[in-house]
Amino acid sequence: MKHLKHLFGIALMIMATGTLYGCNLKAHHPETASLVTTAVVEKPAKQYVKIALLLDTSNSMDGLINQAKAQLWDIVNEFTHARCGNETRPLLQIALYEYGNDNLASSEGYIRQVLGFSEDLDEISEKLFSLTTNGGEEFCGEVIQTSLKQLEWGKNADDLKMIFIAGNEPFTQGKLNYKDAAHNAKENDVVVNTIFCGNYEQGISTEWKNGATLTGGEYMAIDHNRQVVHIETPYDDVIIQLNSKLNKTYISYGYLGAQKEAAQVAQDMKANEMNKGVAVKRSVSKSSRLYKNSKWDLVDAIEEDEMEVSEIAVEDLPKELQGKSEKEIKEYVEDKKEEREKIQKQIQDLNIKREAYIAKNQKEETGELENALLSAIKNQAAKKNYKWD
Repeated sequence: MKHLKHLFGIALMIMATGTLYGCNLKAHHPETASLVTTAVVEKPAKQYVKIALLLDTSNSMDGLINQAKAQLWDIVNEFTHARCGNETRPLLQIALYEYGNDNLASSEGYIRQVLGFSEDLDEISEKLFSLTTNGGEEFCGEVIQTSLKQLEWGKNADDLKMIFIAGNEPFTQGKLNYKDAAHNAKENDVVVNTIFCGNYEQGISTEWKNGATLTGGEYMAIDHNRQVVHIETPYDDVIIQLNSKLNKTYISYGYLGAQKEAAQVAQDMKANEMNKGVAVKRSVSKSSRLYKNSKWDLVDAIEEDEMEVSEIAVEDLPKELQGKSEKEIKEYVEDKKEEREKIQKQIQDLNIKREAYIAKNQKEETGELENALLSAIKNQAAKKNYKWD
């Protein structure tokens, strides 16, 4: 009997620790919790939202690519405010594939991994802007299966893992049956959402809806050639000006420093070339917790304990810090950190006013792709106990 009680106690402890962390947090009874007060429970270091974008880059898809470029920042800004059930702020990773393009290798099924899962928002933007279109064969099942095999989806059941595949040809093309790919996705807790670029009923008849339903995902049809409407607000120019000041708070270091600092400015320019609205949304993303650059920026590196000032070789420091003492460098970094936080707060405050202005003056829905992505994301996140504040 004594052994049975001991085993029962262990079982209760395992059950409690299994639900203590993660987005599927469930309430547990105080009497159960008391049994585990002496247990050492390791919280998962990080919680992830993993989104793989599989984009058709055949001839007819220029409009889709333009929408993706314009609306990347809407996804980022949405997850800035997300919390898991245990109040953890999830990290966002985005991967990018292109398919259906004659410039791609036929031996690879006209499929290319443009970018594996990345948290580097400048890199994600750069890769999106690098996409070009050309005619080709569009194998939906094969590109889904390829993304499942190549990407690091992880084993954490509380991570939110989603594929969004967009295109306009029958979902059944190619040698690999899309149903097999969907089955593999479901086994790996990956939800496949399908976005048909064309008539809603046509997408159903060409199996796009079924491709989503098999994994519990959502089917959507969009007008991929629709122009993204931007409502100008009195706050746009000020936010963009603040973004320029924000860039000056970055302290590049190491072999990546100058290259990544230039990339930051280049992606600002790309966004601005699309329209002012995209530039503003990117600026708002850069003021959020999801825009981190610890691999090349000294402020973020020290903040995230990835680097100590004493560890940096003199030649890896920017010229203005070479010859400075460790104390002087730390003071300089701290000043830049405070300046950055102040600017980020100003952008966030202005964005609240901007969003209120848009809500009051908006007469029609926003971009087609944006609506499709955000709707599916919110619905699937709710199933894993995500919430927004």
